[in-house]
Amino acid sequence: MTRPTLHLVPELDWLAHDPALPFLPEAWERDGFIHCTDGDDEMLIVANRFYATDPRPFLLLTVDLERNGSPWRFDDPEHRYPHIYGPIAPAAVLEARPMMRDRKGCFDGIGAR
Repeated sequence: MTRPTLHLVPELDWLAHDPALPFLPEAWERDGFIHCTDGDDEMLIVANRFYATDPRPFLLLTVDLERNGSPWRFDDPEHRYPHIYGPIAPAAVLEARPMMRDRKGCFDGIGAR
């Protein structure tokens, strides 16, 4: 059984890490967990709320929480934002899609699978 969720990552951070090793994002040491979001539409809202002023290219990872192996839970009452309390295992990454931006820099879509 799969339990997909989404994680937004700067493209260069993702490409620079060894794909054979588990991944920890740049905010790991500060937050102690990995931020995730359920659903493409919700992710566009989150991306624009927190990353619209960051000009770097971003990728959207689809992560299978069941395959990942790290503990996870919802820390929000709406159950839209799972937090992973450990690294993302390479085998848990189902796909990486580019995040698209409009001319003003706002995220406005997610690239093809």
